[in-house]
Amino acid sequence: MNTHVAVGSDQKGQAMQGVTIVDHPLVQHKLTLMRDKARSTKGFRQLLNEIGMLLCYEVTRDLPLELIEIETPLTTMRAPQIAGKKLVFAPILRAGVGFLDGMLTLVPSARVAHIGLYRDPESLQAVEYYFKAPSDLADRMVLVLDPMLATANSAVAAIDRLKERGAKDLRFVCLLAAPEGIERFRGTHPDVPIWTAAVDEHLNDHGYIVPGLGDAGDRMFGTR
Repeated sequence: MNTHVAVGSDQKGQAMQGVTIVDHPLVQHKLTLMRDKARSTKGFRQLLNEIGMLLCYEVTRDLPLELIEIETPLTTMRAPQIAGKKLVFAPILRAGVGFLDGMLTLVPSARVAHIGLYRDPESLQAVEYYFKAPSDLADRMVLVLDPMLATANSAVAAIDRLKERGAKDLRFVCLLAAPEGIERFRGTHPDVPIWTAAVDEHLNDHGYIVPGLGDAGDRMFGTR
């Protein structure tokens, strides 16, 4: 029986440029629980929600702040608040919505875009079936959400579409990434940084991440 260990950034060299691996112990612990094939649909969905919140905390660490004047119960002071327009969360349907509730818990005023893509089982190419986004994407930071960066076909298609609509400040957030997906994504959109909990070994012949955790959408919704 083979034992697989997720590959860290020190083993990826230049391929890891623009990629942040969130190695917080809580993230890594919850990811291990999700990888277990015996995890229930309910448990998987809850863990994905929790990890979404933790990843959101990391990916928004450098948001710009401005000082505003407020009154505390004791005195007047100048205190920091997030500057500029609110964030946009852009989940790639289906599985990307698993991150959404956790992230909205942290940023309840964020706008939400929805990008409907499915992977053609023969070509593995992304096919769009739905797109709805705020009209002022150019003025907002957009976090594109999808648990798996495998072939990167869906991720690249989503970023293409958002850029067509004017988005300029984009970040991609995933749970797992494959080296092949990172290479394609960074080669196509080198201006879009990636945040992930782990970089696994490779893709199999069906475009699934190995060792991975299976199909995130199926495991989250209890489908096949």
